[in-house]
Amino acid sequence: MVVLVVATASDPASVGPAAAFLAMPGWSPGPPISEGMESFINGDVRLLKHECSIIAEDDLDLRWQAATGEDVSEVIFLSKHTAVSNRPALTVHPIGVPHLREDETPPQGGRPGWAALPNPRIGPWLRLLQKIAVDQGLVPEFEITLEATHHGPVTHTPTMFVEIGSTEEYWGRQDAAQAIALVLWKGLGLEEGNTVGSWQGNGEKVLLGIGGGHYAPRHMDIVM
Repeated sequence: MVVLVVATASDPASVGPAAAFLAMPGWSPGPPISEGMESFINGDVRLLKHECSIIAEDDLDLRWQAATGEDVSEVIFLSKHTAVSNRPALTVHPIGVPHLREDETPPQGGRPGWAALPNPRIGPWLRLLQKIAVDQGLVPEFEITLEATHHGPVTHTPTMFVEIGSTEEYWGRQDAAQAIALVLWKGLGLEEGNTVGSWQGNGEKVLLGIGGGHYAPRHMDIVM
């Protein structure tokens, strides 16, 4: 089983963390799964880069499996975050549009009534992100926050987004990109071999949060 990290060259808040992640040791070129996509391998981590919108490429986990024969255990997307407040933020969230009826068109990808399996790393990585952001001097300038489900793309394995917000001024910030890369590096066990947030289902408790708006401050209070 491999972990699939997905980035897009069309988004500075995606390509920045991906470049910082790839600058860390141990990477080698991986196979392309279709035209316009390239991949990189480090242990059981696969980083896939494409040119489209991050929410436009559905079924990447299944497409990776079909192209390589490797089963995907989880998907982690790197993306920009936008907000009316324009406040700088580093965010984590699950994906899906379960609130939409079948006759409605998702404005940002996904499938009406659908939600991806949430990645069990969301809570532990939110805490890891907070620690790294503090250590790197990004807090209090950047807010660390948890969002609810609100967009695609469609996946079939546990999924999460890790984002930099909230305007173009911050999407390209190298210090924010480095913080996200460190979360990936440490969280996926590439630094010392100990992953953060890996869940085997062996009697470990799971907390499911329902309700709230675009943001989930009460849920975040419990997670933190």
